[in-house]
Amino acid sequence: MTTFQIVAFYIALHLILLPVLMLRVGQVRMKENVNLGDGNKPALIARIRAHGNFVETTPFALIGLFALAMMNASSISLHLFGAIFFLGRILHAHGMAQPGAMGKGRVIGMAMTLFTFLGTAIYLLWLIFTFTIN
Repeated sequence: MTTFQIVAFYIALHLILLPVLMLRVGQVRMKENVNLGDGNKPALIARIRAHGNFVETTPFALIGLFALAMMNASSISLHLFGAIFFLGRILHAHGMAQPGAMGKGRVIGMAMTLFTFLGTAIYLLWLIFTFTIN
């Protein structure tokens, strides 16, 4: 796989996860009979926030992966950051679905997201400042 194929792979996985999160919001909407907003229903608020958090964080992680590919980062690093972020998003969404939205998955998922952001940024900066033209 080329570095761009690796990035495309993780983009595809996230494009599959997004409608799953959307459908999970819809399930609770139907169950709670809430057509618009959150109806002040804790389960719906948690699902909406899991979806919202995904939408708020995923573009940055994928842009970071794309930037790493543009800088000829190692394939292993792209898989490492891509897989950790993807698994973190799944764990976060699952943790948000737990009563009180304080499931362990939420905390672990956010830690994995932060690791991805910081790791990607540090690796990008290292590649930028150590890049030499041959």
